[in-house]
Amino acid sequence: MSHNEGTQSFSRRSFLNLSLAAGAVAACSTIWTERLLALPHRNHRYPQGAVAIDSNENPLGPSQGAREAIAEITPSGGRYSDWLTEELIDTFAETEGIPADCIAAYPGSSEPLHYSVLAFTSPAKSYVTADPGYEAGMHAANVAGAKVVKVPLTSNYSHDVRAMLAKAPDPGLFYICTPNNPTGTLTSHSDIEYLLEHKPQGSVVMVDEAYIHFADGTTSAMDLVKAGRDVIVLRTFSKIYGMAGLRCGFSIARPDLQEKISRYHGFNPMPITAVVAASASLKDKSLVPERKRINTATREQVFDWLRTNGYAFIPSQSNCFMLDTHRNGQQVIEALRSQNVYIGRIWPVMPTYVRVTVGTPDEMGQFQTAFNRVMKNTAVGKVSTPAPPKTSKVQGLAESGLRFA
Repeated sequence: MSHNEGTQSFSRRSFLNLSLAAGAVAACSTIWTERLLALPHRNHRYPQGAVAIDSNENPLGPSQGAREAIAEITPSGGRYSDWLTEELIDTFAETEGIPADCIAAYPGSSEPLHYSVLAFTSPAKSYVTADPGYEAGMHAANVAGAKVVKVPLTSNYSHDVRAMLAKAPDPGLFYICTPNNPTGTLTSHSDIEYLLEHKPQGSVVMVDEAYIHFADGTTSAMDLVKAGRDVIVLRTFSKIYGMAGLRCGFSIARPDLQEKISRYHGFNPMPITAVVAASASLKDKSLVPERKRINTATREQVFDWLRTNGYAFIPSQSNCFMLDTHRNGQQVIEALRSQNVYIGRIWPVMPTYVRVTVGTPDEMGQFQTAFNRVMKNTAVGKVSTPAPPKTSKVQGLAESGLRFA
């Protein structure tokens, strides 16, 4: 073997080993992120009759067409069937007017989020996010050794892109979730454009559109991908399509950005049940508008009830909202569990606010009854002591800003 052949062989082996190591890091990051974010009660089944409105799941589940596609493909579950993933990507590409080579499919949108953070952040390149915001990327940034820069939301609970730019002179990745998780509030397309125009060269902007199908008056960042900008858009079938347990999602970005993300993604074929369910869902043109109508009607009924009863909340364009308990939020969560009603967690920057997922009308009725009991101190596990006065910046905004929808 010649010197050149040996060098080339070593280089290939080294690259393979590095790729495998990166894949292992990413896999560990995914596992630990999910464990860190899991609520304690998620480690076992809900009690019988429980109202589970804690994880932003869609109570309608997969559509009828998706269920039929799953049943039909199940006998072929012994095959990887990668061509089905290609067909799904082609269908999405045609629907959105995006070149297929700008689209990569994953089991959900969490994986491309994690991999993107690993690809574009480092000890020298920060991860910049909102506070409160979805935390998964922060855990991936910790794995990458990157500094996490958390920036409070604006007075109308959108991402403060100017403050994000000012507070992170060394950004690797800006994370924008719109509608935001947990607040359900929007960040305008013009703000995302401003961020792209003023960010340092070499950094990227990630726009997580997991909840976009629920929202009114918002514009997708997909056009920025078409324009070749430094942006990565995430989409998932977990929310409006009701496929949280099936796992299917996309990253949408320029091919060169996709290539960098893919370095952290080893051989990981898509679950074919999720792929065919997603394809069937995309082809059902009535699915999104009908489910949006159902979610909006239920959410607005709850908001009307909250207003009538004098409860404060943050206006939401999503399938979740933040409700101000004016006392220790964790105690309210635990008191509601004693009523067999399971709502979401708190965020440290807003300790009196709890996140509530929009369930079915019946589930929300049970939530309203239980919440009223807890707040009026008539329930078992009642909370009797209000929390200390709010001191954080975001809490102050909540008091002086948009209190009701």
